[in-house]
Amino acid sequence: MLKDMLMPNHKIIVYAFVGPSGTGKSYRAQYVASENNISYIIDDGLFIKDNQVIAGSSAKKAPTKIETVKHALFQTAEEKKEIQNAIRKYKPESIMILGTSDNMVHKIAENLGLPEISKIIRISDIATEEEMQTARRIRVTEGKHVIPVPTFEIKKDFSGYILDPLQIFKSKGLGKAPYVSEKSIIRPTFSYMGNFTISDSVFRQIIEYLAYKAPGIHKLAKMRITKYEDGPSIYIEVIVVYGFNIIEVLTNFREKCKKEIEKLTAMNIIHIDIVARGIEVPPRKEE
Repeated sequence: MLKDMLMPNHKIIVYAFVGPSGTGKSYRAQYVASENNISYIIDDGLFIKDNQVIAGSSAKKAPTKIETVKHALFQTAEEKKEIQNAIRKYKPESIMILGTSDNMVHKIAENLGLPEISKIIRISDIATEEEMQTARRIRVTEGKHVIPVPTFEIKKDFSGYILDPLQIFKSKGLGKAPYVSEKSIIRPTFSYMGNFTISDSVFRQIIEYLAYKAPGIHKLAKMRITKYEDGPSIYIEVIVVYGFNIIEVLTNFREKCKKEIEKLTAMNIIHIDIVARGIEVPPRKEE
């Protein structure tokens, strides 16, 4: 009955991509989907169309490993409803579910009211043993996980935990369009590598250096950091050099601060306010 309610007008073909944790499934997910003409992927709580997250939230945001598994299985009514609504909206012809075992992917399909899985693709069919061992070593020693979407899709959700954006380019042979995909390398909130914090003094040192290098800014006068779950909000007061266009100086400095802080700390900056507190008049040169 649930399946009929979920898919009243069309039949969805369900695929699964299965392999042990840390063997490179998410890294290869978009490629495997592309090779099988699948545009929709369900991976770790996310419903992904091509390179865009269209529903759900990453299970890797959960505070514990157990919670990530529960979230990835869509065990709560709220989690199920969001994905089911998206499936009704987008009407995919096929979906690929990622999981660590046959039992897991079958459970996800059942929980979401999807048809029986038609085909299971295994990581061992796609990757060599050496490649899987390398992926496992990186997972264990560095705590790195891959999410098969561009960094901008998940940046807010993983403020401070994004390690690196990644672009994959793979030739399909002469005369064929190459496979190109963007992915994000993150360290989950439950990482066994431990938690970390960035002190306000780090932000201040970065901003002071940028102020020192910025044309039209004499010095940093005041700074206040307010930290939220999604990232920090920053308030800055500066002394501007007389003779410069104040609006232009502040706009350029704000953009530079946001870019460099996000680059150096991997934090998602929610907001930056910059105010000109005063003007510094350079001393006249003696004739």
